[in-house]
Amino acid sequence: MSPVSVITVLLWLSMAGLAFALAKRAAYWREGRATAAGAYGWANLLSIPKRYFVDLHHVVARDPYIAKTHVATAGGAILAIALVFVNYGLAIYSPWLDKLIFLAALVMLVGAVFVWRRRHGAKAVPARLSRGPWDHLPLLLGSFALGLVLFVALPAAAMSGALAIIVALLIAVGAFTMTFGAARGGPMKHALAGLLHLAFHPRQERFAERNDKDVVPPTALKAPLLDAKEYGVGKPVEFRWNQLLSFDACVQCGKCEAACPAFAAGQPLNPKKLIQDLVTGMVGGTDAQYAGSPTPGIPVGKHAGAPQKPLISSLIEAETLWSCTTCRACVQECPMLIEHVDAIVDMRRNQTLVEGTVPGKGPITLANLRETGSSNGYDIGARYDWAVDLQVQVAQPGRRVDVLLIAGEGAFDMRYQRTLRALVKVLNRAGVDYAVLGGVETDTGDTARRLGDEATFQQLAGKLIGTLSQYSFGKIVTADPHVLHSLRNEYRALGGFYEVQHHTALIDELVASGKLSPRATAAYADRKITYHDPCYLGRYNGETEAPRRVLKSIGIKVVEMERNGMRGRCCGGGGGAPLTDIPGKRRIPDIRIDDARGIGAEIVAVGCPNCTAMLEGVVGPRPEVLDVAELVAAALE
Repeated sequence: MSPVSVITVLLWLSMAGLAFALAKRAAYWREGRATAAGAYGWANLLSIPKRYFVDLHHVVARDPYIAKTHVATAGGAILAIALVFVNYGLAIYSPWLDKLIFLAALVMLVGAVFVWRRRHGAKAVPARLSRGPWDHLPLLLGSFALGLVLFVALPAAAMSGALAIIVALLIAVGAFTMTFGAARGGPMKHALAGLLHLAFHPRQERFAERNDKDVVPPTALKAPLLDAKEYGVGKPVEFRWNQLLSFDACVQCGKCEAACPAFAAGQPLNPKKLIQDLVTGMVGGTDAQYAGSPTPGIPVGKHAGAPQKPLISSLIEAETLWSCTTCRACVQECPMLIEHVDAIVDMRRNQTLVEGTVPGKGPITLANLRETGSSNGYDIGARYDWAVDLQVQVAQPGRRVDVLLIAGEGAFDMRYQRTLRALVKVLNRAGVDYAVLGGVETDTGDTARRLGDEATFQQLAGKLIGTLSQYSFGKIVTADPHVLHSLRNEYRALGGFYEVQHHTALIDELVASGKLSPRATAAYADRKITYHDPCYLGRYNGETEAPRRVLKSIGIKVVEMERNGMRGRCCGGGGGAPLTDIPGKRRIPDIRIDDARGIGAEIVAVGCPNCTAMLEGVVGPRPEVLDVAELVAAALE
């Protein structure tokens, strides 16, 4: 058989293998529940190029080394395969196309060499990387590229006997890895699933321009249809089919693992392992083949799953779900744009609504919310007792105000009351026309939703939306990012559309407009001050600069911690984590305070009551924790 015939046969065998791989993996995905009617169609495939080259590579580009090797390896492979298909599949046999094949394969080979070097040649290979088959992958891809390079570069007369067999085997080994190997669950399934995942992503809103009329903004949890008995996910088949597809897209890079605060604290959560467990449940089998860092405290090889088998605790331990702070650090870092938090909350909903097994103080909190409208069971009429001496107006139906101040559940906490009093003093100094809801303010339901109690969340949201409808105001301002996120983003699906602003953003506006003229104070002039980004303000709502501008306006030069802005480290206070209180080797706020100590910070400025409580709860010598509003109020005195 001539060399041309061999390459043609290998090409069509590869095409058959690719079709088999797609059919095999699609059979697993189709076991999942259907998506909303009309939400996904074949036209979505046309969106892949833009989402691949812009949205996905925007994340990958944060690591320049991998970004370049990925472009070389993946780009070279796609181009080489496409050119081979044209030149040999269509029997054109053009020498010019051969030259292009040579160049594309050479680029792929160089990329594969650098991928191998990343895993084997570097002095310190990142611990987050999965090993096993992933260590062999660059060699197999390099084999394919080398085979193509030799096939095109060597003269036809030399392509005979043993050399021809070697070249054919090099190409065949790589082609098998990319096709039949993917079907069997090998590393290259991520490429097949990843491209389709971009087209049929469970959160299509992530790729659209932000619109204030969006019913479900990109970071808002989607409401299940309780009337249709959508009570979360208890088995792999209860995920939607495109969620199962997204789990297959995981490249096991471990960036989610490295970013996860619970994993860093030694709690039983590793988001990479969790996604691989869900793949195991989708396909059936055990987790014995997993080749990455284990979930802290949980040995590999002891769990098994199947599509129709309960996830908890045959495949995933319940403590893994309840360790999550819902900070979205994993989602922020994931180069494949996987939504880990959505999957966790889906499984929590099943545990809460069906099994009724919320750990720690979670059940008491949920009962308090249902019965009193306060997570601690307080008399909501006393929510604003801290403001009796500050001439704070209580909103009245029929009287419009520019700003409606909503304090949130933290208003019962004496420490947060200091922040609120400082904020009110700032508003009074600026002459802002504002009012508070007073005794009719109830909880937004944020904690209930994160704990999986969707029914209680919808009940509380409906009640607060009804209350807000009785008043006339321009916008809502709050010092609690969790309140902000619920009101700004998650109430929309229930009909509540409001302009909601964080207190630091409002203060920033007041300073910029000249209504506030704070001045630098000697007390903070020589002190090293850093700013801790709240997850629900930064990652969830994209606000990282307003607090820093405010601090700058009062003469503070912020010294940044290594993890800051959209990549800031969580304080451990979100997602109901302080209530479920899953033990680990360390506490998450201790790690964050270590970040501040590491740069010699004397003050940590914050913009969230949860962050204040968690960071001030660190024992031993630590920096002082002050809300941005407190620092501004001091600068006005």
